[in-house]
Amino acid sequence: MLSRTADNLFWMARHIERAENTARVLDVAHRTSLLPLDIEGTEAYLWYAPLNITGCAAGYERKYGLAKANTVTYYLALDPDNPSSIYTCLKSARENARAVRSVITSEMWEMINATWLELNRVCVQMEDEKFPDFFDWVKDRSHLFRGVTLGTILKDVSLSFIKLGTFLERADNTARILDVKYHILLTEPDSVGSAADCYQWGSLLKSVSAFEAYRKVYHDVISPLRVAELLILRDDMPRSLHTCMNEVESALIDINGSEGREARRCAGEQHAALHFGRIEDVFSQGLHNYLTDFLGHMDLLGKNIQDAYLSRRDHFESFPSSRTIQSQQQITT
Repeated sequence: MLSRTADNLFWMARHIERAENTARVLDVAHRTSLLPLDIEGTEAYLWYAPLNITGCAAGYERKYGLAKANTVTYYLALDPDNPSSIYTCLKSARENARAVRSVITSEMWEMINATWLELNRVCVQMEDEKFPDFFDWVKDRSHLFRGVTLGTILKDVSLSFIKLGTFLERADNTARILDVKYHILLTEPDSVGSAADCYQWGSLLKSVSAFEAYRKVYHDVISPLRVAELLILRDDMPRSLHTCMNEVESALIDINGSEGREARRCAGEQHAALHFGRIEDVFSQGLHNYLTDFLGHMDLLGKNIQDAYLSRRDHFESFPSSRTIQSQQQITT
């Protein structure tokens, strides 16, 4: 396969997955904003979290200044000037899909094109109270894309690059969504175990479609350790870090390019750490530190994949994949 084709397939899938996960991050923020928090500058504090997690804080501050619910939501959802907004991601996914129409199926193209056309109609009519429904719509379109893809495309190397982009992005974003909790309650240790604390963990589980899975696996009240175990180490949870790395490693093995030895080594090393890891070790290191370290490995793996297989050597740097999670204390400066 031409590296240009592989590049378009990889980023088509990655943009769609990022659009879905940005919707999930915003959904967590909207749910959390309904709870009372005794923090000075509560609105700015809460809404800085999704900006920080998605790596968009600097761009937002240049354009809007202090974080507010309506402007943060618009910036991450529909702002065409934000390279990581849902709008921009779906636009880029369509452009990548159009470049490889001879490789993907007609059903895949029609689904992506219809999503883009519907998005433009939604943008004109969008109101603040409709954003929760919009987030659900984005997630539904992403689910539809994956279903159409798996149901129509030939299971060859093209599908491997689609899976590679999807699960690399999903791993990155699951770690970031889990870290939302860390940022929101960073200065409230006394709230651990409270009703608000349990509600926020429950909202986080729902944002990654894991609430029912948690109840089925643990049959108990929601606890931070078990939530982290479910989303990090369990390989039967579809959006866990372990499951994502299973798929990434499998896709790299299927591609099996002569230039991809370093990418496979990096993926195998991280997969082994998750496969044999223990949640007690994660918490002894510190959840935030563990997730930050994992994101660093994902950044390195993405760059190795770009160097080995994909055509645009500068594309990885221009697309904000490596989004550093900064200190929440910056909101006070």
